[in-house]
Amino acid sequence: MNISKQKRPAKVITPEKNRSYSEITEYLDSKWHVSLIDTSKETIKKLDKALGSPGAKIHTAFVCGSNGKSLTINFAAQLLKEEGLKVGSFYSPHLLTYNERISLNNEAIANKTFADLANEVINTAAKLALDPHAQDILTMTALLYFKKSNVDIALCEMSLNGSWDPITICSPLITAITRLTDKEEEELSAKEANKIIKEAMIVVKKDGWVVSADQSKMNLQVMQDITTEKKAHWAMPIRKLATLEYPFEQLHGRCAALAERIAQLYVEHYATKNVTFMANSLLVKPKGQRGRPTLEAKRQSELNPKRTIEHFWKETQSTLPGRFELLSKDKPSILLDNSDNLDAFKNLLLGIRLLHYQRPLKGLTIIIGCEDNALHTQEFLKAIRYFFKKTAGSIIFCPLKKSPLCYDKDESTWDIDKITNDVKNIKVKAKTAKNLADAYETAKKSVDERQGLLVITGSNSILQEYWNYKGIKKFN
Repeated sequence: MNISKQKRPAKVITPEKNRSYSEITEYLDSKWHVSLIDTSKETIKKLDKALGSPGAKIHTAFVCGSNGKSLTINFAAQLLKEEGLKVGSFYSPHLLTYNERISLNNEAIANKTFADLANEVINTAAKLALDPHAQDILTMTALLYFKKSNVDIALCEMSLNGSWDPITICSPLITAITRLTDKEEEELSAKEANKIIKEAMIVVKKDGWVVSADQSKMNLQVMQDITTEKKAHWAMPIRKLATLEYPFEQLHGRCAALAERIAQLYVEHYATKNVTFMANSLLVKPKGQRGRPTLEAKRQSELNPKRTIEHFWKETQSTLPGRFELLSKDKPSILLDNSDNLDAFKNLLLGIRLLHYQRPLKGLTIIIGCEDNALHTQEFLKAIRYFFKKTAGSIIFCPLKKSPLCYDKDESTWDIDKITNDVKNIKVKAKTAKNLADAYETAKKSVDERQGLLVITGSNSILQEYWNYKGIKKFN
C-alpha cells in the first residue's frame, strides 16, 4: 500500500443530521481512501470515548490470519448459538451490502438499525471534528450494536495490521490465528513470520488465551513464545479437522476445528453456566460417573441419545456467501469463491477436484478477475499447470470495475493479456474477456448444462459484479 501516491480527498465535516440508509452507504463508499487511515488510532479512540466505550463493556474474541477468518467466525457463531448464547459477529469484507459485516447470531443487522447506529457514529465524528475512515465508522457501529443487543460475546475479524486496526481498541479474551502465508509463496520466511506474528498478537493481554490452526512449527513456536512473554495462556494448536460433510471437511474442517476451540475456551472459562446450560451443552463434558452405569441409565441413554459435537458438525455448513458457494440449481452449476491469494486459490482447486471425484464434471471453466497482481506469480502458474494436468478445463481472465473498497489497496490491476499468454505457454487453455458478462456468456457455452461447472473467483469484486449482473442487490 503506497499512501504517498494518492491524493487525500477534501475533508468535509457534515453537520448533524439523520441520513437515510442509502445516504449512509454512499457516505461509507466515499471513506475508503488510504489517506484516511489513522495509524495512531486517535480517531477510533476519540469516537470510542465519546460513545461510551462499548467495546470495553462486552466480551470479545479476535480471529486473524491470511485466510479463513470469516469462516472461523461463522462456524464459531453457529456453535455458540447452539450453546444458547447470544453472539455478535463482525466480518470483513462484504459482497453486496454493509449489513453483511455486522450480525447477531449470524442474522445481518437490519437496515434501519444500521442506519440509526451509523448516524450516531458519523454525527459524533462531526461534533469532534474528526474525518474517520470507513473502517472506523463500521467498527464503532458494530460495537454499539453488540453492546445494545447485550451479546454474550462478539467475534471480530482483525487484520494482520494489528497495530492500527480500529477493532484493537477492544481487549479480546481469546485471540485465534487461522494460518499465516505469504501472498506469493505458501510459507513465510522466518523474518517475515516474526514480524507478522508480533503484529497479529499485539492485542494479547495477560491471562488471555491464544490458539492457532497454523501448521508451521516455526510459526507456532513464535506464537507460543510471545504468549509466554505476555503471560497469557497457550492452547493446544489445531491438528484434527472437524467432521463436516464432504467435501467441506477437507476445505473448511480446520477452520471449523478452530471455531470449536474458540467456543470451548469461551464456554469453559468465561460463559455464565447454569444447570440447563450444562445439561444441553455440546462443549462442556459432565463429570464422570463412578462405576458402571445402571441398567436404567443405559436404557434412558438409548431411548434419549444426547446430541454430540460430531452430530452438530455433520449438520453444519458455512452460511457466508462467496466462500466455496455452490449454486447447484443453476444450469450449469456455478461455484463462487473469493480466493484472492495463492493459499486460498489452491484450496479452491482442491475443492473443485473433490467435486469432480464426487460427480465427474463434463466441462469446467474458471473465470478469474483480480484487483491486483497478487496471483500473477510463478507459484500460481505451477498450481494451474498441475491442476489442469489432472482435470480438463479452461480459464477466462477478465478485468474488473474499480470498487470503492479498493481505495485501500494498490492501484495496479492484472495485465490480462500477459497473464493469459503466460498460462497458454504452460499448455493450459486460456482466453481473455472484455468484462464479466462477456466471460460468463462464453463460459456457459463451453460446459455441459447439467453436469458442467462454471467457477467465478479471484476477488470479492468479481463476485460483486456477478451478483450485480444477476440483478441481486441484497442477500436474504
